[in-house]
Amino acid sequence: MVAYSINIQDEKTAKASVKDVNVSYKHATLVMKAIRKMKLKSAEKYLEGVISKKTIVPFPKYNTGVGHKAGGKIGKYPVKASRIALKLLKNVENNAENKGLDTDKLVIIHAKADKGTKIERRASKGRWRYNNIVLTHMEVVVREV
Repeated sequence: MVAYSINIQDEKTAKASVKDVNVSYKHATLVMKAIRKMKLKSAEKYLEGVISKKTIVPFPKYNTGVGHKAGGKIGKYPVKASRIALKLLKNVENNAENKGLDTDKLVIIHAKADKGTKIERRASKGRWRYNNIVLTHMEVVVREV
């Protein structure tokens, strides 16, 4: 059983999570913050727009050196994090469908990214440097309204 940070035992909710994904933690947290409290279908359209670089993800935090985009907001196009979040939304939609929920009435009530495990890789070819990679956990909970 997967442990979630939110514990909702309800017939009208569905959950999905992904563990240890090689994606930037900063980008994942901002993508999850952007889709929180959205309807599921509009969140999927939003993430498809981010992947095609039509809409931005606002960067109110971690925005040193980040330029303004069209529309006057500070933001970026975190494509890799958006692709994984979109797969996660498709997964939670399938979970809700299997529970018998109406997928047109689903609202994201919980979307979160956490730091996962840390991998240390040693560089090759005689160099004694280490590459530290921090993996990311992402989870989504939806409720039928």
